[in-house]
Amino acid sequence: MYLRGIKFIQIPTTLLAMVDSSVGGKTAIDIPAGKNLVGAFYQPSLVLCDYETLDTLPDNIFADGCAEVIKYGIINDKPLFEKLKSPIKPQIEDIIENCVTNKRDVVDADERDVGVRQLLNLGHTAAHSIETLSNFEISHGSAVAMGMALIARAAQKLGLCPQSDVDEIIKMLKNYNLPTECPFSADSLAEIALSDKKRKGGKIDLIVPFGIGNSQIYPINVNDLEAFFAKGL
Repeated sequence: MYLRGIKFIQIPTTLLAMVDSSVGGKTAIDIPAGKNLVGAFYQPSLVLCDYETLDTLPDNIFADGCAEVIKYGIINDKPLFEKLKSPIKPQIEDIIENCVTNKRDVVDADERDVGVRQLLNLGHTAAHSIETLSNFEISHGSAVAMGMALIARAAQKLGLCPQSDVDEIIKMLKNYNLPTECPFSADSLAEIALSDKKRKGGKIDLIVPFGIGNSQIYPINVNDLEAFFAKGL
């Protein structure tokens, strides 16, 4: 907003920023009512990823980024998911390129997040509630991991996702030292989520894995959200 918008360059130094927040043009701040509720779409002039900076990260901060990397595999890139069964650091440049390419293609198709870009929100509806309920003491990557595990379990119980794929998702998250259990109740998660920007009147769009590499937009009635979360807890 300053000077009606000034050019800026993103120089991400964490894995999470390199593969997610530095690309796509979303800018926002958190407020007491929830995460990222005040902001705009504003594209950077340049994004410079120097992956050698990742060598400076504590393990838990690096793992946060791994959650977002795993997310791309679950959404629409099963070959990426398979790559992650081998250690990530020796192939980090290739992994970052895969993720940025995935996000670029989705953002090119839907910059304003009204259609296919919503797929990038896999796990995020629950995750944003988790972050808010923890007063942001639970990191974004950990919350996304919890959210993806929750949504995968719920999808299996609804007959939407095979148990074998859910097991693989949970195993992958654990392999990267990410949490898969949510400490909050379904009603508290739903209460926060209903003020989320993805709500559209009486409906809210969830992103549900129908299998690894095949996630879809899944609108549900807001009155059914608590029960959906309960299935995944």
